[in-house]
Amino acid sequence: MTVFSELRMSTAAVSPRGWDASTTARLVLAGIVIFTLLVGANLATPLYPLYESQLGLTSLDITVAFSAYVLALVATLMLAGHWSDHIGRRAALLLAVLVALLGGLVFATAGNLVALSAGRALQGIAVALATGASSAALRELLPARPDWASRFTLLASAGGVAAGPVIGGVLSLLPVPTSTPFVVHSLILSVLLVPLYLLKARPAVRPVNGTWPIKALAPRRLSVSPEARGAFWLAAAVGFLSFAVFGFCLSLAPGFFAGIVHVDSRPLVGVLAGLTLGSSALSQLLAVRGRFVVPVGLLILAVSVALIAVAAALTSPWLLVLASIGAGLGQGISFRAAFNDVAGRTEPSRHAQVISAVYVITYLGSAVPVIGLGFATTAWGLPASVTVFVLLCALCAVILAVVSLLRQRAVVALDMLEHQGGFGVADDGVRGQVVQHPVPEVLRRADGDMQQVIDRP
Repeated sequence: MTVFSELRMSTAAVSPRGWDASTTARLVLAGIVIFTLLVGANLATPLYPLYESQLGLTSLDITVAFSAYVLALVATLMLAGHWSDHIGRRAALLLAVLVALLGGLVFATAGNLVALSAGRALQGIAVALATGASSAALRELLPARPDWASRFTLLASAGGVAAGPVIGGVLSLLPVPTSTPFVVHSLILSVLLVPLYLLKARPAVRPVNGTWPIKALAPRRLSVSPEARGAFWLAAAVGFLSFAVFGFCLSLAPGFFAGIVHVDSRPLVGVLAGLTLGSSALSQLLAVRGRFVVPVGLLILAVSVALIAVAAALTSPWLLVLASIGAGLGQGISFRAAFNDVAGRTEPSRHAQVISAVYVITYLGSAVPVIGLGFATTAWGLPASVTVFVLLCALCAVILAVVSLLRQRAVVALDMLEHQGGFGVADDGVRGQVVQHPVPEVLRRADGDMQQVIDRP
């Protein structure tokens, strides 16, 4: 099938021409696309202090420009998160690269807040189009290894977000620092269009029949199956919190961190801003297993973000580095476990839609709290506002860890009851008749995901 037949959602004869890529090549290509898009979306992080001085922007203006990306991303996930299920993964990724090209060019020529926000919004649309498509593609390419599919997804995503500030800081040392990073990135995106166009695409998982296939692309209400609902809300809550921390690292943190280490080097500031995200990406390579990975990861996140405030109070660069690495490590292992749980409970035909729904809530964490932080800085200043922000994040991480722990204990208790005959069916002494032992109401309500286990005969 050609790209154009995919976009029309029409069946076409398989062409003998094109690149019949191996599974490994398809895995690498899907990962590179989402990685590259997220690098471009975060190139501007170390440049924000430069924009403030050159364009006369305030901290609130920076949060507005940053949040334009997130809000556009969330809106696109809600409106088009299911598109790749119908038009195919390749077509969705190719569309994403084209929109990202346009966004990078707008950002490279931006001379005011409106243009910056427009460029950021286009970048958000591109990332949204690729998010569900790349995650679903990786899962389809590794059907027997869903855990590794989730790891590759989060490794590419967190790695791209972490590399963006570092690459942006290095490229800003070249002439015209506010434009050169985006021009270079646009050239790389142009190269990526070639293998995407030549690739022999696989059929859509939900092909459209009828005379009006375009109806399949209409916005639809986000929904999750009952079996995945509890896992979905936990993953979304962990994602919201962790991306609130990421949003801070990618917007106001460069200026805040520069004050702690007393430097104005854009590459160094970019490295500091990307430490948390880089640590999160590398954590995907750790083989951490067990029922209580999520609460343990959240507690590590809580302690680490609280130490950021301590590092600021003590003006300690080394404590800042350790806290940033710890925050990424805790976020990475907790979000991966929660993300993998909901992905494993979702049927393949709805994978892109459900994962997009997770990211709708997750990416809101990058916008809503950060906008609030921007308003706070106008009233209380940056240091005081950041201190309150990170302490609130630490408190929320502790609360989520407790909720997750109670959920896991409820699951363990239900498993024990099942194996010990504490519920289910038992012979009441009359052949052919069974009675059900009652299930404690507190366990019945403890986790929506276990409802089918409780009720099954």
